[in-house]
Amino acid sequence: METSRVLDAALRKAGAVWVVVDEHPARLVWTVWRAGALWVAVGPDEQEVPGLSDGVRCQVTLRSPTTHSHLLDVPAVAHRVEPDEETMAALAAARLNASPRWAEVYRLDPA
Repeated sequence: METSRVLDAALRKAGAVWVVVDEHPARLVWTVWRAGALWVAVGPDEQEVPGLSDGVRCQVTLRSPTTHSHLLDVPAVAHRVEPDEETMAALAAARLNASPRWAEVYRLDPA
């Protein structure tokens, strides 16, 4: 899928995207791109994405890592998941300089 290739290429340099759920304001969140999906860790002591829940549709906006201009809008479906050990390690590494404090992990599958 062409969208997956664009996401893969762009997210190698920048691990943050804008996520919009329903009528809530867009939120800039850090993510991990794995297995053809964006993984987002959320929680009250972590980043929050209002309205994000299992089965909800959302919009992901990606900016170019080099020019910071709009690159791509991707509709996605959120799935609350229990990540495997490799994904947990990737999420912890992406957290940068802080201990993971998330309560939930969502897999955003491009629709």
